[in-house]
Amino acid sequence: YEKSLKIREKALPPNHPDLATSHNNIGQVYNNMGDYSKALEFYEKAHQIKEKSLPSNHPSLATSYNNIGTVYYYMGDYSKALEFYEKAHQIKEKALPPNHPNLGTSYICIGLVYKNIGDYSKALEFYEKAHKRKEKAVPPNHPDLAMSYNNIGLVYKNMGDYSKALEFCEKAHQIKEKALPPNHPHVAISYNNIGGLYADMGDY
Repeated sequence: YEKSLKIREKALPPNHPDLATSHNNIGQVYNNMGDYSKALEFYEKAHQIKEKSLPSNHPSLATSYNNIGTVYYYMGDYSKALEFYEKAHQIKEKALPPNHPNLGTSYICIGLVYKNIGDYSKALEFYEKAHKRKEKAVPPNHPDLAMSYNNIGLVYKNMGDYSKALEFCEKAHQIKEKALPPNHPHVAISYNNIGGLYADMGDY
């Protein structure tokens, strides 16, 4: 990716979208390596180019904000993560049709931040919005719905509402049993979540 960037920097004008792609790819590698300050540096370079070369509501800018938000999330800077996830979401709401799956992903990111800062009612609100989007977009036994039920269930667990948590984790488990092979790790995680909830409720 770095070789590609050097070639593109010589061949292209400084605000060419292909340069943004190169910066983005390098940022992705640093992000995967856990070098978040370097990832942020390259994601921000990509974003600056996109801001100059694309219209303000272009979906690619939303992707860019989302990438930056994710780095802040991994760094534990949840207020910055939330700021960038919300910027991404505002663009997506304007640029995408109302049932587009990317809007659901956006809600999950925002919900995840609220969960990590302990604002469980806000987390629940965004997870439920994501779930409604998914219900319209995928068939009823799709694994994505299981993930969605699981997210909601675990927020109820954090709120201490174990019976609601159990209800949603069991819905997730039923889908996983139908959609995945019996020895799939997600099925094991599901059993673990349900077992943990029974233990929380004192039912050993």
